[in-house]
Amino acid sequence: VQLVESGGGLVQAGGSLKLSCAVFGLPFSTQVLRWYREAAGKGREWVATVTSSGDATAYADSVRGRFTVSRDNSKNTGFLQMSALNGEDTAMYYCTMSNYWGRGTQVTVSS
Repeated sequence: VQLVESGGGLVQAGGSLKLSCAVFGLPFSTQVLRWYREAAGKGREWVATVTSSGDATAYADSVRGRFTVSRDNSKNTGFLQMSALNGEDTAMYYCTMSNYWGRGTQVTVSS
């Protein structure tokens, strides 16, 4: 089993990024996908969830209205579209499925 995040990077405040999470070795289309983040010196924070079919989503208050979680079951890949980014969004972002975690992708927002 492997989860691989990508798409992180350095972005200016107010900008956008789209993260991807490629999943290998799991029955992707039957599993809920979640995104978390961890900022330096802080604990891991839940960000968003998308159900197995993609028809329902949930968001942390801190990102609701700015982030959109989605998935493409035909490609075993999940996404996190992030917009209106600010310094509080600087963190390592992780995807998780069925208690497996990726290694994360770093997002840094500059002011």
